[in-house]
Amino acid sequence: MKLPRLARLASLSILFAASLLLAACHHDESQPWQLSDISGHMPDLAFQLTNDEGKAVTAADYRGKIAVLYFGYTHCPDVCPLTLAHLHVVLQKLGKPADNVRILFVSVDPTRDTPAVMHDYVKAFDPRAVGLTGSATDIEALTKRYRAAFTREPGAADGSYEVSHSSGIYIFDESGKARLLATPADPQDKIVHDLQLMLGSGNAS
Repeated sequence: MKLPRLARLASLSILFAASLLLAACHHDESQPWQLSDISGHMPDLAFQLTNDEGKAVTAADYRGKIAVLYFGYTHCPDVCPLTLAHLHVVLQKLGKPADNVRILFVSVDPTRDTPAVMHDYVKAFDPRAVGLTGSATDIEALTKRYRAAFTREPGAADGSYEVSHSSGIYIFDESGKARLLATPADPQDKIVHDLQLMLGSGNAS
């Protein structure tokens, strides 16, 4: 008997958390970060995908910007739109410095998430959000690189289906180094605080 969608999503989240248990350092009061510090425990930002304008891009195209990486899909009924709205408010609170931040929304449903579909979806949340898609092989390799997880649910009679996925928010500095891990449950002000430090208003090096 197959697990209901919510149970499968919970299982993925547990697996995701467990896989990052050794990577995410415990919060150290001597450090300025309020999110989980994953510096040195996750690989640099690296990918070859297609952006929401249909252009082939790599991680190098986003060097010089803070990259906020999130895996999801446009047909997601709940966590993806809530997370993107959450991040939009974070960038609003940052003000002008948010121009140096890019939300990289990577689809785990490349069959349906064409560049055009991704463009309409992400831009509805924030102009600094970039939709990224690619082959199933490329997406799987990227999720494995960052220990994320996803699984396609059984399809309905009309051909529709959902994709359960983990919900980590990975934050990379301007040089592409993995620095912080957030979740959709983290308060906006915590994410704002750490992004401000990374953007140069503090000395969290």
